[in-house]
Amino acid sequence: MRRGFLPSLLIGLLLAPLLGCVTAPSTEQSATAEKQKESSADQSTAQAQAPQPTEAPRYSGPIQFTDVTAQAGIKFKHNSGAFGKKYLPETVGAGCAFLDYDNDGWQDILLVNSMNWPEHKGQKSFPALYHNNRNGTFTDVTKEAGLAVEMYGLGCAVADFDNDGNVDIYITCLGANHLFRNLGGGKFQDVSAKAGVDDPGFSTSALWFDYDKDGKLDLFVCNYVDWSVEKDLYCTLDGKNKSYCTPESYKGHSATLYHNKGDGTFENVTQRAGLYDPTCKSLGVAMIDFDNDGWMDLFVANDTQPNRLYRNNGDGTFTDAAMAAGVAFSEAGVARAGMGVDAADYDGSGRASLIIGNFSNEMMALYHNEGTGLFIDEAPTSTIGQNTLLTLTFSCFFFDYDLDGLPDIFAADGHVSDDINTVQPKVKYAEPPHLFRNLGKKKFEEVTSKLGAAIQKAMVARGAAYGDFDNDGDLDILVTSNNGPARLLRNDGGNQNNVLRVRTIGAGSNRDGIGAKVTVKSSSGRTVWNIVKTGSSYCSQSELPLTFGLGKAERVASIEVIWPSGRRDTISDINANQSITIQEGKGVVSTQPIVFAAP
Repeated sequence: MRRGFLPSLLIGLLLAPLLGCVTAPSTEQSATAEKQKESSADQSTAQAQAPQPTEAPRYSGPIQFTDVTAQAGIKFKHNSGAFGKKYLPETVGAGCAFLDYDNDGWQDILLVNSMNWPEHKGQKSFPALYHNNRNGTFTDVTKEAGLAVEMYGLGCAVADFDNDGNVDIYITCLGANHLFRNLGGGKFQDVSAKAGVDDPGFSTSALWFDYDKDGKLDLFVCNYVDWSVEKDLYCTLDGKNKSYCTPESYKGHSATLYHNKGDGTFENVTQRAGLYDPTCKSLGVAMIDFDNDGWMDLFVANDTQPNRLYRNNGDGTFTDAAMAAGVAFSEAGVARAGMGVDAADYDGSGRASLIIGNFSNEMMALYHNEGTGLFIDEAPTSTIGQNTLLTLTFSCFFFDYDLDGLPDIFAADGHVSDDINTVQPKVKYAEPPHLFRNLGKKKFEEVTSKLGAAIQKAMVARGAAYGDFDNDGDLDILVTSNNGPARLLRNDGGNQNNVLRVRTIGAGSNRDGIGAKVTVKSSSGRTVWNIVKTGSSYCSQSELPLTFGLGKAERVASIEVIWPSGRRDTISDINANQSITIQEGKGVVSTQPIVFAAP
């Protein structure tokens, strides 16, 4: 990752001609293509006349993750409300997100916050929205944006639910959840009650997806347990002092599916969809089309209850296939404490597999999709299982930190009991994260100790997300800690390989293109794919644009986009090291070169 920035004006002067063609173009699309050619010719003329900046050599040293939180101006500290009562929600922490709320092409930051308990008054705490200043720094715009609302926030999901071109924010809470509609101009409006998605409970992770392919984003919300101050129980680890109870002490709570009616309101269709299950204690959720039938399925990670794999039947209903697929329990037949989860094709099989964060002494799960409807947990016999046995993983996700075309794994760790060390000396409250480098052929290597001191720092981590906040091509990491600060870890040197970043705009599909499958074939012959998604990780959301590591390949031979609507667009012959926007039915509608600079 570059450590300096070229002025945005100079970056603008580098805009490249639009490249690509869409298969089977209509008359309207042909006319659009002609306009694009004219626009490209105008851009080429302007570039020829304008002075061109000289690009510095790329950084060639070892990849390091650098803590730039302070210099970026991020001063956030999470407030769990803890004051000695050991209330269960205090252990859950809160999430974060990378999002481009003002459509300027730069990823902004959202940090979810909780609040003080009613019987313990103190300074108010709010979520935080940080605007990206495009120079490595951020400005807190929470109040101006209308997000300075006190709530016991836990998770977030970001997407354009009303297809107006602006991403909206959903924050899950203990108590009523909040939907903030993006009005444009940096302003948000709380429309929770009007939209009908403010159902009170104990909500955690959430995601937006179009489960019925009607072009409108629906909302899935995980709920944890039936807890309140009045129902709080006494638990202890040492027989003397109160400790946090496990979720086994409380009744479960069904997740909720809200169907988007297209008029700004939603309908609770949980029972109609076959998803009502009050035994669930859900903490994480990921989109996954595990059977490659074109209908988006859901994987839900449950805490001390069997996980769920909800197969989308294509008729508005879902069927739980977790037991038959082998992902409900551990190999020993035990329900684990599942938290964060993500899905990706990590071995080039063409099928999405799963990574799940579990409790200490359980190890993470790495479920490989065998393509027969069955998953096999490869973690116990791999580096991943051996290195995560003692740590408690909340957030986890696949991302290609070194841009070699192989999805790597990041895991953010931290225990729930601040007194755990008194009864389990080998288990710590604050724990360092894990970063596993994908070596290919289903092999991973633990490389955390090789990536600098910042990423090795122990944290009581909860939420985590990835995004390219400085637009230099490689992926940075945002992590929250329970009752502590958030940390922004900049990827320095991850862009020594080539890259292509893809943003999608739906037409017949939802405007964000969520659920679109994008497949990239490089000039070297490597094929990689991913889906545009919300959710995953834990109570958090990574950026919507997709990043494809190309290794040393300098061009992309082809890009195929299969949209939620069923339309298939193909683009040919694209240069590496640029960010492109693909619009459904129109192909590439904008390009932006990725500019690298020496440290």
